[in-house]
Amino acid sequence: FFGAYNKIGALLKQRCLLHLLRDLILTCGFHRTPVWKSFVKTLRRLVKDAFRLATRRSQLPAEVYLQRCQLIHQRLATLIDPPYQDSHCVRLVKRLKRHQNELFTFLDHPEVPPDNNHAERMIRPAVIARKNSYCNRSPKGAQTQAILMSIFRTLHLQKQDAITTLEWTLRTYCKTGLLPPLPDKLDEKISLAA
Repeated sequence: FFGAYNKIGALLKQRCLLHLLRDLILTCGFHRTPVWKSFVKTLRRLVKDAFRLATRRSQLPAEVYLQRCQLIHQRLATLIDPPYQDSHCVRLVKRLKRHQNELFTFLDHPEVPPDNNHAERMIRPAVIARKNSYCNRSPKGAQTQAILMSIFRTLHLQKQDAITTLEWTLRTYCKTGLLPPLPDKLDEKISLAA
């Protein structure tokens, strides 16, 4: 539910339900009104039922699966419809209403996970590098680090050696004055450049 995700234009968006559950646990640590407890219990059950339904997708007939997906959406609508007086319920209902079309995308599209764990694992090396270097000293330094970490991570995921690729890129730039795109097959392009 990080605000920066709102700016991302994507065909399919899935809000991280694990972060939603963590928010519930955190708030329960200091807020224990009966209304809140009831709200949390209902929402937690709804999310866990959605997780369970997604895991049983292949075991259910398509028609039954679709009916249960509709039931999940109806339960959410019922939960967020009534006006709440509890301030934390109001805060959470506002968020759920704003993102209700992005809460259960994973039920309709099995290739979409219900959390953002993969994205967080992908940025972890950059976060650790920033921490170990005592953060960025300026906005320009932060931008430079973001660009370099993105390049290094992309090369790593493509199983390419970063040093060799960057050396080839700089040689090509010095010869042509243009930055080449990242190579698809590193060996072929390096042999052509050499």
